[in-house]
Amino acid sequence: MKSLFRFAVTVATIGLVVACSKHDTKSEPVPTDGLTSFFHSRLDGSSAAYDVDSLITLSDIESCRNDVWQSWRLALRSYDETALVELGPLEERRVGSWTLPASLEPSAVMRYVYGSKGARSANGYPLFVYCHGSGAPDTEWSTGQTLALQFKDGPSAYFIPRIPNTGAYYRWWQRSKQYAWEKLLRLALASGDIDPDRIYLFGISEGGYGTQRLASFYADYLAGAGPMAGGEPLKNAPAENCRNIAFSLRTGALDGGFYRNVLTGYTQERFDELESLNPGAFVHNVELVPDMGHGIDYDKTTPWLRQYARNHHPKNVDWENFEMDGRMRDGFYNIYVLSHPDGGRSRTYYRMSVADNAVTLTAERVAYTTTEVRDGIEMAFSRTYTPVTDGKLLIYLGPELVDLSREVTLTVNGRQVFKGILSANHKHMVNSCAAFFDPDRIYPAAIEVDLSK
Repeated sequence: MKSLFRFAVTVATIGLVVACSKHDTKSEPVPTDGLTSFFHSRLDGSSAAYDVDSLITLSDIESCRNDVWQSWRLALRSYDETALVELGPLEERRVGSWTLPASLEPSAVMRYVYGSKGARSANGYPLFVYCHGSGAPDTEWSTGQTLALQFKDGPSAYFIPRIPNTGAYYRWWQRSKQYAWEKLLRLALASGDIDPDRIYLFGISEGGYGTQRLASFYADYLAGAGPMAGGEPLKNAPAENCRNIAFSLRTGALDGGFYRNVLTGYTQERFDELESLNPGAFVHNVELVPDMGHGIDYDKTTPWLRQYARNHHPKNVDWENFEMDGRMRDGFYNIYVLSHPDGGRSRTYYRMSVADNAVTLTAERVAYTTTEVRDGIEMAFSRTYTPVTDGKLLIYLGPELVDLSREVTLTVNGRQVFKGILSANHKHMVNSCAAFFDPDRIYPAAIEVDLSK
């Protein structure tokens, strides 16, 4: 699988050196030529980092960010892969298709409808990504298109995929579909058509289960998520990761299939608890709809979500890095893992806060104990935490998080590991762009942390 989240700290051989646009004479020249080949190599799965040091002044950060982003967009346009179909009116139901890698899933083609409602704003359309239920795929896909046209959430754009295959245990969150979600994110963010701070996931029934897991896994890209008629055990979708996004879960109070109503209740309790402990951080609307079974009113979710924009530079991050179909993320908001603690065999819970140029991070290993089982379904859990003693990561930083003209401190698991003035460096912008492919997360500074020290 082409990795978009991982690199090792090695030297990338890049060619000529030229200056960022609008640089002043106090900035060193910054390399831009050769970025296309570097970005292409990363899209091809290379783990090499761009490691050409080129310091820039603080006044040049924004212009250099723009240059790096435009270099990324140009590289993406010239990369050999199937692009998104052109965005047109949703009622035209324009269909595209992506063939998923055979190494992840043989004979898998994801067809999709991509379209818009209403007039594009200056920042681009809000994007709603809809996951359908587990009925006959063609019928479910068609129903999703009809619902998207009727929901009162415009102006907006919609990506409505048809699940590639079916089977006894075939899900929206498995690795082949992760490939598709990441492809969608990087293409949509680079398109100029989509507001990068207004991307929402939602779905119904099996699509609701998928949405809940995907929301926890990819929360750093989202403004909000809205599973309906679902309810995952929280081990599969840690609520902590949904700090900083808007989360809606609506399930019929009488929807007892697979204990969806009970699990939705447990999710409601956890979000209520987290919001009580962190006022304003866990915006949520979790509801057991009275007197309703598996079918509920689906019209309320997307208008509620649309009220909220992404906080792309939160000063408080909670991230339980969990595996989904055997794969973990390598990055989340401004945290990037260079080597996973315990070789990725166990979960790590990272908590980061930034206050007055002081960055505090805790990294703990998480172990689950099942405390409730019903009909073979693990329903509830307790967790224990132990300090992490291995692994390496980067903490990316920019002017939205700290004052780069002043001294910054970083404390990890109670020990100060850095104190000093950070230099703005073009290489960090290039590497963070390659890691996150996100115009809002191109960072000029970084601190490397060795958790074994």
